[in-house]
Amino acid sequence: MLLSAEKITKSYSEQILLNDISLYIDEGDKIGVIGVNGTGKSTFLKILAAEEQPDSGTVSKYSGVRIRYLAQNPLWDEQLTVLEHVLSGVPQLKESDEFAVKRILTKLGISEFDTPVSSLSGGQKKRVAIASVLIDPGEILILDEPTNHLDNEMIQWLESYLIKYTGALIMVTHDRYFLDRVTNRIVEIDNGHLYSYQANYSQYVELKAQREEMELGSERKRQSILRKELEWIQQGAKARSTKSKERIARFEALRAKSGPAKAAKLELGSMSSRLGKKTIEINDVSSGFDGKMLIKHFSHMLLRDERIGIVGKNGCGKSTLLNIISGKLLPDSGSVVWGDTVKIGYFSQNSEELDLQLRVIDYIKDIAVAIETQDGTLSAAQMLEKYLFTPAMQWNTIGRLSGGERRRLYLLGILMQAPNILLLDEPTNDLDIPTLIILEEYLESFNGAVIAVSHDRYFLDKVADTIFDFTGDGEIKKYLCSYSDYWEQNTATQSPKKTQTSMPAPTKPARISNNKKLKFTYNEQREFECIDAEIAGLEKELEDTAALIEDAASDYLKLQELLALEKTLNEKLEYKMERWVYLNELAEKIAGNETPIQSQPIINNQV
Repeated sequence: MLLSAEKITKSYSEQILLNDISLYIDEGDKIGVIGVNGTGKSTFLKILAAEEQPDSGTVSKYSGVRIRYLAQNPLWDEQLTVLEHVLSGVPQLKESDEFAVKRILTKLGISEFDTPVSSLSGGQKKRVAIASVLIDPGEILILDEPTNHLDNEMIQWLESYLIKYTGALIMVTHDRYFLDRVTNRIVEIDNGHLYSYQANYSQYVELKAQREEMELGSERKRQSILRKELEWIQQGAKARSTKSKERIARFEALRAKSGPAKAAKLELGSMSSRLGKKTIEINDVSSGFDGKMLIKHFSHMLLRDERIGIVGKNGCGKSTLLNIISGKLLPDSGSVVWGDTVKIGYFSQNSEELDLQLRVIDYIKDIAVAIETQDGTLSAAQMLEKYLFTPAMQWNTIGRLSGGERRRLYLLGILMQAPNILLLDEPTNDLDIPTLIILEEYLESFNGAVIAVSHDRYFLDKVADTIFDFTGDGEIKKYLCSYSDYWEQNTATQSPKKTQTSMPAPTKPARISNNKKLKFTYNEQREFECIDAEIAGLEKELEDTAALIEDAASDYLKLQELLALEKTLNEKLEYKMERWVYLNELAEKIAGNETPIQSQPIINNQV
């Protein structure tokens, strides 16, 4: 074991992020931390890295274990050069370190080592930050969103590095292919609790579904027993005087338990406006900066329902093309013509339109006080609730939201304008996996065209049916296929030494078909007919035994015999109750409806 975090609790104001959770990191662990935005993933990593202290609990690092931490938003000394910044993180500088830093920066696509940090783009800064932790990775690597702002080539290099890395790794990332290939353990933070799965992402999806089904099964069992016990409790005053106090106590304890919390789910309702026949025409467009040609004589006629994914290295002009299409930037030559009905929704990379001093509710009200949806007219507050912003969060300033929550708010602001053409620049940055899944489903049914710049290979495979590849010399190649097919076509042309494994397309768990007709066996039918009487008999025996226990209080030997008998009877009753639940559920399925065979009274909404 390299590190232990025990009984960690952390809260902000009234919100409990982490509630008495524990995690143990062993040598060879490669852990992916996932969860909805705002649940405390980044906070948990900071606590493990000793960057932040928990309200209670302890983090113990074993002797000689070194931790390297990559923050989601690293702090920068703008006066330093790239090389100086990376070397500043090396504890005991040696002559060979400068060469090693230059080598790893070159692999990450940074070759100008004397460039001031202040002049770097977001993607370049991310690569410099990664180099700073990988130059001396220690025994534990803690990485918060390492793939954000990296292009596909860099993601694949980092993926390969971490697969070979021999130390322990714990990271937050929303790149599902990355999680699949690098991790051997998934940790989910949900409502303050931590769930650990010895699996990569694909296996985790299946294991989580099994866990949730087991929880629902336990809740169905609890409700069935409650219905039975409630009928017993309601048998009348005469019967109540002879009831076992222990059984009544059990009923109250069972009723006091709560079932599994139903997770709030983001709802992306369709709010697009009508799109006419004429969409957007891109005619012989060229554009460049500082003497570098980014886009060279590019033309395209956008189809009404087209789904385009744009890929390429950082700085090659992908965002420039979106700015030209949206009209925010004029091309050096060529033209862009918009149809009369075109209404563009532009989800930019850095959500620059957000005023961090503005309250969440005011930001949405500035867009629309109310909006027409498929569910009727919804107010700004109601729309925010559909996007998982609680009433308390709505009165917070935007600056107090997490990075993912800001991106979700920005997405709501875009969609509330009812666009019919969506331009998405790195939409997957900072969004949690559940939100990404819902966004992917929304885009599949979106009534309009979608153009997305993304380095998330899973997202591209789900959304895009056409790929625009920026080659880096101003040329844009078009591929009428999914991202995986595009990748296979390109890697097939490389030499054998450079050929990489193609990206697998997203797969859904296979469904097992079972057409076998349900029916009772002969023994089950007999058991079903007799089980109510057997339960009543056991309950009567328990009542009689309880009375005998009271009378034998002074006879130690007799008391021990009766207590042992009571324990045996309770075990038999519990078993019979489980069989009762199973047989009644089976009977309901055989009947082909949800109505219980023996309806039980429900009062005061307790069941």
